[in-house]
Amino acid sequence: MVDMNDRTEAAVNPQTTERAPRVLVFFAVLAVFAGGIGIGWLASPPPADTVAASTTTSVPEVTTTMAETETGTVTPPPHNEAPPAEPSTDPLVASTSEEPVADVAEALLPSVVEIELPAGGLGSGVIYDTNGRILTAGHVVSGVDTVLVRFANGDRVPGRVIGTDDGNDIAVIEVDETGLPAAPLALDDDPRPGQLAIALGSPWGLNSTVTSGIISAVDQAIEGADGQIRLMLQTDASINPGNSGGPLADRYGRIIGINVSIYSASGANDGVGFAVPIDRAYRVARAIVEGGQFEPAFLGVTIAPTETGRAGSVITTITPNTAAARAGLQVGDIVVAVDGDPIGDYIDLAAVIRNYAAGDTVVLEIRREGETLELEVELGPRPAEG
Repeated sequence: MVDMNDRTEAAVNPQTTERAPRVLVFFAVLAVFAGGIGIGWLASPPPADTVAASTTTSVPEVTTTMAETETGTVTPPPHNEAPPAEPSTDPLVASTSEEPVADVAEALLPSVVEIELPAGGLGSGVIYDTNGRILTAGHVVSGVDTVLVRFANGDRVPGRVIGTDDGNDIAVIEVDETGLPAAPLALDDDPRPGQLAIALGSPWGLNSTVTSGIISAVDQAIEGADGQIRLMLQTDASINPGNSGGPLADRYGRIIGINVSIYSASGANDGVGFAVPIDRAYRVARAIVEGGQFEPAFLGVTIAPTETGRAGSVITTITPNTAAARAGLQVGDIVVAVDGDPIGDYIDLAAVIRNYAAGDTVVLEIRREGETLELEVELGPRPAEG
C-alpha cells in the first residue's frame, strides 16, 4: 500500500503485495558526483550507500569517491534581477543529418559548462538563459553558495547558487554574463523509448565529453533519498561521475533532461542512467529564479494495488479537506489514468501526482462499481504538519 498522506504520496511498502518486485533507485542520495563512483555524487564524498530495492531484489552496494580540484576563493557575482527569459525550443540540428550526434555536440557544447566547487569536486551544467542562468543537479552544489563555472572556451567565472530543490535534485546557478549561448529546451515534448539520447558533460573531469545511446524508458518511477517517488527518463547513454547536472539531448539538439544519477553494479556506468525530465526541471528552475520553490501536488489518498491484478490503483482512504475529498473521490475507486495517461500500478500513481505542481488541474479516469468515470481534480499543496 502507498500512503499518499503520511509520506507525501510516495511511500512504498513492498510487503503489502505479491506483485513482481520493482527496483526503486535512490536518485538523490546516489547521484553521480564528480570524481565519485555510483549514482550522481558531485559535491562532497558521501559514505557508501545501498540502492533501495524490494525485499526480494538484491542490488549491489554503491560507493562514491571524489576527484581533486583546486578552485581557490570564489567571489559571487551580483544578483541578476532580470526575469527568467522564455527558453528557446527551436531545433539546432536538422532531422535529416547523417551524423546527428556529431552535429548535436557541435551545436550544444558551447552551452555546456563545468562546475568547480570551492573545496574540490566537479559537476556539469547547461546554460538555459542568455542572462547567465545555468541548470544543474541539486546535489552538485549541495551545501555551497558559490562555484566557479568553466565555459567551453576555457574561461572561468564565479557563479552564485540561486537556489536548489532537493526533492527534484535541480539547482540554478547564475553568472554575471549576458549574451550567453542558451540551449533550446524540448518543453512539452514526449520522449519515446528507443529514440536517440545524447549526454554532454565532464565525466571524471574530462570536459566537453559526449556520449550517446537511446531513451531506455520514459516515466520510470524512481524512489529518491527522501522516500518519494518521481518519474524519470532512463537512458543507456554513458553517464559517469562528473556528468551530473549536464544535459541529455535529443537528435535535434534540444535538451530533454538533466542527468542526475546512475544505477551501478560496478561503480561506474552500467548503462542505466536517469535524468529529470526537462519540463519539470524548467518549472523548478523558474520557481527558484522567482524566489520560491516548486511545490509538488498532493492528492490526499492512501492507495494500494488492485486485488484482481488489473492495472490501476485502488483508493483505500481519503484525507478530509484535500483535493481528493473536494473532487468527490471515494474509497474503493480505482484510478486507471491521469490526463489520459494510463496508470500501470499504484507506484505509478504516486509518481505521476508528484510530477504536477500544487494548483494544477488534472482529469482522473476511475472505475467505480463497474462504471468508468472522469473527475476533474484541482491538486493542492501538502497540508502543514499539525
